[in-house]
Amino acid sequence: MLLHLNIQNFAIVKSLDIDWQSGMTTITGETGAGKSIAIDALGLCLGDRATTNVVRPNCKKAELAATFETNNNLSAQQWLNQHDLALDADSECILRRVISSEGRSKAYINGSQVPLVQLKEIGQLLINVHGQHDHQLIVKSSQQCKLLDEYADHPTLLEAVKHYSKQWHKLNKELTLLQENKLQREAQQQLIQYQVNELDEFSPQQGEFETLESDYKRHANAQDLLDTTLQSLQTLIEHENFNVLDALRQCSENITSLASVDKKLLNVADILSNSVIQLEDAGDDLKHYYQQLELDPQAYSLIEERYSTTLQLAKKHNLAPENLADFHQALKQELAEICNDGTRIDLVIEELDKTEQYYQQAASELSASRNKAAKTLSTLISESMHELNMPDGQFFIAIDTLAVDKNNSKAAPLPANGIDKIDFQVSINPGQTLEAMNKVASGGELSRISLAMQVILADKVVTPTLIFDEVDVGISGPTAAMVGSKLQKLAKSTQVICVTHLPQVACKGHQQLFVSKLTDGEHTETNVTELSEQSRIQEIARLLAGDKISEHSLANAQELLAS
Repeated sequence: MLLHLNIQNFAIVKSLDIDWQSGMTTITGETGAGKSIAIDALGLCLGDRATTNVVRPNCKKAELAATFETNNNLSAQQWLNQHDLALDADSECILRRVISSEGRSKAYINGSQVPLVQLKEIGQLLINVHGQHDHQLIVKSSQQCKLLDEYADHPTLLEAVKHYSKQWHKLNKELTLLQENKLQREAQQQLIQYQVNELDEFSPQQGEFETLESDYKRHANAQDLLDTTLQSLQTLIEHENFNVLDALRQCSENITSLASVDKKLLNVADILSNSVIQLEDAGDDLKHYYQQLELDPQAYSLIEERYSTTLQLAKKHNLAPENLADFHQALKQELAEICNDGTRIDLVIEELDKTEQYYQQAASELSASRNKAAKTLSTLISESMHELNMPDGQFFIAIDTLAVDKNNSKAAPLPANGIDKIDFQVSINPGQTLEAMNKVASGGELSRISLAMQVILADKVVTPTLIFDEVDVGISGPTAAMVGSKLQKLAKSTQVICVTHLPQVACKGHQQLFVSKLTDGEHTETNVTELSEQSRIQEIARLLAGDKISEHSLANAQELLAS
């Protein structure tokens, strides 16, 4: 339930703190005083859209905070725990909204900044607001269907129908694309098949091009490698008259001999000695390389041919030669996917048929549930109409099950909300036939029917706090007294907050708040006061008689409060 509301610099409110009680709270006040300002502030705490004009003039920002008790609200507790927003040692939930004069907005849940959508999500679990214009919505078929579903309380059936509808449309879209692309894909298949066959015949391998390139260069320069290697061998180690190794060895021996005389030459002797060893190793390696070299024209011809073909194919497909093997595999994969298109079309058609069967079954179960709930709800609303000064009124929920045309793609073949068309019908006077609400009911009658429906639904779909914002417009006399009694009865199971101008409703509250507007000629401010018993008598009398309160109106006020 709602415990506390704090408002700072909001509209014409400078600072306001309101403590709320359980049971029924009524809010009254003079016309133009801003009786709905607390409801508007709550709406922003619950995620309503904010505008710059909500900030009090000459202020930088407006701050709004609502505190709720969630001890008996399991859904809210679960939501807070799932989003890691629960307070460790407290069952309270604090929703806070800060709106700057530039229109920027920040939202907080239990001190943590959150996206605005999360305020809306948790708000739906804490409060249900019924506005004074709700009766204008109930003439719409979509709203009527929503109200019936709320009363029937079958979210699992609704979700199943929605799921199969979504799945069907997804599959249908895929099938359409597959069929539209079929001819184009067949032409593409011929080209890719030719390319795959060509590459299959050549069979490029991963890493092959690098080896081919190395082998090709070696064979292409084989004679030069032989000649130059032989010449280098002669120079280094094999020429009889003079070679570098013999000369270096002789030099090393000479310097080593001198180093025994002058130790300053020891370092040079070491370097020369090591150089001799390194040159001997180089000579051995070069000799081994020369012995392995051979001229094989046949092998060279095969390598040259494959190397050249690799370059040609790579150029043909506009890619680097080393990527030819990857390209080959990708083409084969694409060809396999194209070849599977026909099979996929058959599978999609089969899945569509199955999904439609599942949808029809779920939609039929949803329709049965709606019909059952419609009978009960029709009776309850008819009885409420009698109590609300429509003694001959009858209410009936007509349900027309639609035929699904799955071949008509322009219509929604499988509607997400089921196969039923809901029509709320009423008869107000004796002998009058049942007709659509907007054809036979006046604005006041619609308001009373809407209120009856809201009370019934609120009793069925329990939310910890229910707010009725001037839903009693167009009601007076005995009807108003009955409305007050219905709201008071509802307050036995849930917290009810009602903004009203009717004394018969205001007197039913366990708590009554009075909204007043103060001005000094330059500044205007709204104030909310909890009325004492004596103050309530004065306020009820004012609602009864206007500004001129008489002894008679005071006596009537006392009588209303006593009842």
